[in-house]
Parts: sequence; structure tokens; C-alpha cells
Amino acid sequence: MSDTLYERLGGEDAIAAVVDRFYERIVADERVSHFFDDVDMQKQRAHQTQFISAVAGGPVDYTGENMASAHDDLGINRTDFTVIATHLEKTLAEFDVDEADRNAVLSAVAEYEDDIVTATA
Repeated sequence: MSDTLYERLGGEDAIAAVVDRFYERIVADERVSHFFDDVDMQKQRAHQTQFISAVAGGPVDYTGENMASAHDDLGINRTDFTVIATHLEKTLAEFDVDEADRNAVLSAVAEYEDDIVTATA
């Protein structure tokens, strides 16, 4: 298959729909919703769409803040990261993204785990 992951996901509009649903799940989850209390969610959704599009091989360059700098003061621990990644996986499944492509997205995101996770507890 020569299609990129970005193309298999359906391109920017489909990724944006996944991101919208993903953040609905996140803000409804009291374990992690506090990370977004003072966040402009429209801007956050746009950045996340751009990020996933870029790591999925789309014709998009991620122009957001450096991952380590963006997450440095948030106190995200490994459990928080796992909760959020699980929401992403379930959202992708809800949109009928096949298992191999879900795993590819999660693997691409996991490459940034050490930059995102800044707390030990």
C-alpha cells in the first residue's frame, strides 16, 4: 500500500474530526481534564490536528511550540499520558481506523512521551 498514514486516516478534515471527539473525551475525564482548564481549546484542537497530520506523513509541518517546552510546567506523569493515549486509541477505533493504523498513530505520538511526561507521580 503506497498511501501514507495521513491519507489512510482520511486527510486533514478526518483528522480534525477525530481530534474534536478526542478532546470531548479528554475534557469529560476528570483524571486529565484539569490540564485543559485554561487552554484555548479551538487553538489546541488546531495544533493537535496539525501535529497528528504531520506525524502521520501529511503535507503539513507542525509549527507549534517544542513539545518539551509546551509540556514542561504541566506536571504530566506516565499514568496521565497513558490515559490520554487510551482516549486517542478509543477515538480512532470509534472512527473505524484499523488496528495497524491506530498503532501507527500511537507509536508516532509515543515518540514524544519523554518530552510530554515531566512528573514522576
